[in-house]
Amino acid sequence: MTSNEATTPPGARTGSTGAVDAAPPGRPAADRVTSRDVARAAGVSQAAVSLVLGDKWRGRVSPGKAEAVRAAARELGYRPNLAARSLRTGRTRTVLLVVPALTTEFFARVYTGAARVAADHGLGVVLYPSSEGIGPSHPAPATTPGAGPVRTPSVPDPFDSAAATLDGVIASSMAAEALTALRAADLPLVMLDSDPDDDRATATVNLDIADGVRQLTGHLTALGHRRITHLAADVRSWTFEVRARAVSETLSRVPGVRLRRLPAALGVDAGLRAAHTALTTGPGPRPTALLCDDDIIAAGACKAVRRLGLRVPEDVSVTGFDDLALAVAVEPELTTVRLPAEDFGEAGMRALMAALDGRPDRAPTLPVELVTRGSTAPPADAPENAARPGG
Repeated sequence: MTSNEATTPPGARTGSTGAVDAAPPGRPAADRVTSRDVARAAGVSQAAVSLVLGDKWRGRVSPGKAEAVRAAARELGYRPNLAARSLRTGRTRTVLLVVPALTTEFFARVYTGAARVAADHGLGVVLYPSSEGIGPSHPAPATTPGAGPVRTPSVPDPFDSAAATLDGVIASSMAAEALTALRAADLPLVMLDSDPDDDRATATVNLDIADGVRQLTGHLTALGHRRITHLAADVRSWTFEVRARAVSETLSRVPGVRLRRLPAALGVDAGLRAAHTALTTGPGPRPTALLCDDDIIAAGACKAVRRLGLRVPEDVSVTGFDDLALAVAVEPELTTVRLPAEDFGEAGMRALMAALDGRPDRAPTLPVELVTRGSTAPPADAPENAARPGG
């Protein structure tokens, strides 16, 4: 686990607001930053600083002044005394973020957004990357020929004492299986990219995944594609169920579309194998477009197209989803759907803070954006395609 939780430096003194006179490394003790320094820099009172950094400013401090306080605290390197505040409020000021294993930068950016909001309000964030997105693994006993089962050490549950050490949890639906112990602890829980009708969550923050799929399929059909294969992420998760459903529903309304779906694990090699199957086996003629659930799958699909002696996009268009750094690292660059990962993490943290303050509200659904690049074009038999380089 990693944490951005601030700690009280040895010998630091605590003011009446419970704030530590924290100083950046190298600054003398006599010159430590106090809440009075923040108030002076922001042009507000110390009481306003306490309200803003305690997230109790709404209706009492203007949004502009609240942002000025947060900006001043960041610039000066001010951190509240979490230990003193915990004694006063009965809270640990620590939250847990549970995400799938960090195999791409998407969830790293989610963490960045969540941690930024948390730091502005004196909260610590502990990151738990759940192995394979399904929580802590408990391996089956190994066996040795003729020797019977071999005992393996048990894997401790990392959430065993969650109720005593955490104020709340933010979790991705892709790591939902890791949450059994946390639900039993009855902690406030904000789910990201998850079923809004799941009443086990205190709040749900979603991206408008279905709209992203509609934008993507609309782009392909407007180019003239009617033979489309969906390389669907082979992951049990609400977000991928939404994508599959939206693909089917959207394309069912377009006359003449032939949709095929093939599963693919989240990996370049898996995307390559699934795309190779899609392009070399029936039924019917090969697809003119491969619609991929993830940029990583799409990168593998592009490799499969080239290995078969075909071209992207002149012979086969390829689309991704997420807009990872990988999307502009491949050639041609991927047409994809951009997901605002940092905004997503920020919204999740704000929803949890609202729940901790007893004011849970309907969390927002964040908009997504279609980004068109060079990996899509009209199908090979369309007149427009002949004018493209290599067409």
